[in-house]
Amino acid sequence: MADVLPLVEARLRTALGEPDARAAVTFLGTDRIEVLRFQEGDIARYASLGMSAHPMADPTAVVADPVKGPRAELVLSVRSGVADTDKVLRPLAVLAASPQVEGLVVAPGASLDVGEPLWPGAAFTSVLVAEPGGLVEDLELDEPLDPVRFLPLLPMTPNEAAWKRVHGAQALQERWLNHGTDLRDPSRKSVPLE
Repeated sequence: MADVLPLVEARLRTALGEPDARAAVTFLGTDRIEVLRFQEGDIARYASLGMSAHPMADPTAVVADPVKGPRAELVLSVRSGVADTDKVLRPLAVLAASPQVEGLVVAPGASLDVGEPLWPGAAFTSVLVAEPGGLVEDLELDEPLDPVRFLPLLPMTPNEAAWKRVHGAQALQERWLNHGTDLRDPSRKSVPLE
């Protein structure tokens, strides 16, 4: 079976250009997760590399299928120069390792929480997983492998995350849109939730 990670990195380079930095994190009992940083003007994009090495398994399955199942990588876009967003590397690696560590299947509409600010001084401890296909196209793999989806992450304040649990991901995204929220602003405040 072909290693999917070189194909994933090639897709990221095609979509985002050459990475200007990369870091690797290995958690006990997991494969290595890399985070690549791509700079485009004043936008820094951080992409995981390693989450898609294995398919995500249904946590209720008795045995994980080593071939079939959804595969994904995570992409976070933030305005650079406003906050020390490079410190997001470890939290992003933690999120990318969550399918291996916690048996999660990460999908659009899900909330992922790291339990601490995503970077120093950030108002965000969690992210909303958005729909793929906009920034980086899905990577089709040879049958029977599922394609790799590149899932955008939208930082959420604790209040937004709580509101999303009650009203749903779509309602939160509509609220952001209606208020003209700049989701790439690393120092933004919570959207009005009344």
